[in-house]
Amino acid sequence: MLQKIAIVGGTHGNEMSGIQLVSNWIRHGIPGAFSDLDIDCLFANTAAMDANVRFLEEDLNRQFTPQKLSASPTCLEARLAQQLNETLGPKGKSDFDLVIDIHNTTSSMGATLIILEADEFHVQLARYVKHHMPEANVLVEDEKQPQEHPYLCTLGKRGLMIEVGAQPQGLLRADVYSLTEKMAEVILAFVQLYNQQAVPALPSCDAFRFIENIQYPLDTEGHRLAMIHPQLQDRDFAELDQGMPIFQHFDGSTEVWHGDTVYPHFINEAAYHKLHVAFATAVKTQL
Repeated sequence: MLQKIAIVGGTHGNEMSGIQLVSNWIRHGIPGAFSDLDIDCLFANTAAMDANVRFLEEDLNRQFTPQKLSASPTCLEARLAQQLNETLGPKGKSDFDLVIDIHNTTSSMGATLIILEADEFHVQLARYVKHHMPEANVLVEDEKQPQEHPYLCTLGKRGLMIEVGAQPQGLLRADVYSLTEKMAEVILAFVQLYNQQAVPALPSCDAFRFIENIQYPLDTEGHRLAMIHPQLQDRDFAELDQGMPIFQHFDGSTEVWHGDTVYPHFINEAAYHKLHVAFATAVKTQL
């Protein structure tokens, strides 16, 4: 049974869909269809929300490794993480059966369900979401154990993220908000069926398994030499084959992809600008 659920907005203070959805559900109540679930709605980083920025000192969604949670906090977000660990955790021993953390991306990823493991529960969830939202993408980040991830959602016994874009930072788009709300409600409907042992048998679905992040080419002083090629821009989860353009260099040359077929996502994500991350790669799989 998954009874106690947390829905979190504002882990990043300028990702407005989750903030607005949580605000609406706090103000007007959880949709009546889910009244049998014990759902807490909360904001994670209200200071960043007030400032309309992703974070004030460090990325809150990278503070939840066991090592960081056990260390003396060195910034605002580290202190917040320890407070949230008390509220939603403690990590590894939480009373919350599921933590749903809602995010936006500036990349054209559409409605994306991010899961951190591919066990029976998450496979059934992925199939259910794809059945009710064929337009959705499923991203699997199981390159490490869930408890080793630094994400807020790992405070619960189970955790997942909703990632929807493209949406500019600090703004709210009605189409993106609608996808966010729909995915949240589909997930909660699945939880109800799972609790009733009534999840329908559904066929396998496509998913994407994370491989690695690809950085922009830099010169010896750390300055960028290129930007995302126009033929790659906005093609999140589209097939990228060897020889296809990935970077347009400022000297006029084109850099192409060398390697096996992959599926880029988080293409030109604004939040990763400081990290020089151009996009992430994945392989297509079946769940």
